[in-house]
Amino acid sequence: MAETFDLILKGGTVVNQDGEGVRDVGIVDGRIKALGTFSPEQAAHVIDCAGLHVLPGVIDSQVHFREPGLEHKEDLETGSRAAVLGGVTTVFEMPNTNPLTTSEAALADKINRARQRMHCDFAFWVGGTRENAHEVGELERLPGAAGIKVFMGSSTGNLLVEDDEGVASILRNVRRRAAFHSEDEFRMRERADLRVENDPSSHPVWRDEVAALKCTERLVRIAHETRARIHVLHITTAEEIAFLEHHKDVASCEATPHHLTLVSDDYARLGTLIQMNPPVRDARHRDGVWSGIVNGVVDVLGSDHAPHTLEEKAKPYPASPSGMTGVQTLVPIMLDHVNAGRLSLQRFVDLTSAGPQRLFGMARKGRIAAGYDADLTIVDMKRRETITNAQAGSKAGWTPYDGKEVQGWPVGTIIRGQRVMWEGEIATPSNGEPVLFSEALPA
Repeated sequence: MAETFDLILKGGTVVNQDGEGVRDVGIVDGRIKALGTFSPEQAAHVIDCAGLHVLPGVIDSQVHFREPGLEHKEDLETGSRAAVLGGVTTVFEMPNTNPLTTSEAALADKINRARQRMHCDFAFWVGGTRENAHEVGELERLPGAAGIKVFMGSSTGNLLVEDDEGVASILRNVRRRAAFHSEDEFRMRERADLRVENDPSSHPVWRDEVAALKCTERLVRIAHETRARIHVLHITTAEEIAFLEHHKDVASCEATPHHLTLVSDDYARLGTLIQMNPPVRDARHRDGVWSGIVNGVVDVLGSDHAPHTLEEKAKPYPASPSGMTGVQTLVPIMLDHVNAGRLSLQRFVDLTSAGPQRLFGMARKGRIAAGYDADLTIVDMKRRETITNAQAGSKAGWTPYDGKEVQGWPVGTIIRGQRVMWEGEIATPSNGEPVLFSEALPA
């Protein structure tokens, strides 16, 4: 008797661990049951994917959705709405909220807020501090925890552990891979007077490439000394790529679409809209990060979606806050790079699904394979669209890519077998669930 499914994705080009090919995907109870060629009569529902590419669900392992405490910028519902509109099926949200996510109670509060409100699946980074260093080994194993995140350079919020001993006290106690914002706080304090009033192009002069490299070198040394695994977020310099190439035994790293797309010349056009920590730099560094993509030094892509209101961004630099939207544009911006020949679609898949699964030990996610969650990002590689502010699902309502034409567009977002987004419309009520991790499975 022919196998029956709840849903068949019919006739799409499936991209997974064994290459690309036209195949059907059969789904039962929210998980992938089989790949092959199936009759439409074998399923209660069929989605025609002819001419489209079916990718493993895109995982964005660095977003800031601002809840609790800063909901005027973003919240878990609006941030996750932007995610699924952009083809993202899972996000890892950051701890620099108010209150900070540094305790079991704060993590539980975020999970409670997320259930039945977030449109995508989720996990939450827990902030590592001097005060909770002795308990990070327990905090990182709590349900819904993505791991421990440490800020070695100051950014939005009050999480900062800038000294070597403070970082070591955390790394001595973690067992999972800990994530780091790596900019040398001491150098940035010394250089604060290099900020020029009303000139955001001075941002990368102040937070220069030496501050980034120096901190990453310190971090890798501490990781070796404490025998810990680390993940360096939002790499921005050519020198860090060259350095990390020799330290893959302890260090993984992330690149962002904006550091692969924008350059310091864009400050003249976009001003504080592209003010980020660490900064958008010159073309030499952008090209250096691309070399990390090409050579395999970069392990994952993350959007570092960090929204502020346009009113806040309009403040004269340096009173303007750092951060930009990005979760909704990660897929189209990077597919445009794929179409331009800068990376293959297979490499994009590794950076956005297999890579996060491999680094962070996600259970049942990151592949199109039997037994895995039916998380799928469906894209039209030929479609040309113009990114606009009007499309934004984020509460912030803007994107630095407003008016940019791209080729490659997310058509559908399937999460655990449910069509959550199709052709720019939310199709299913929010029912995101916490991600399971192999190093933190419930007893």
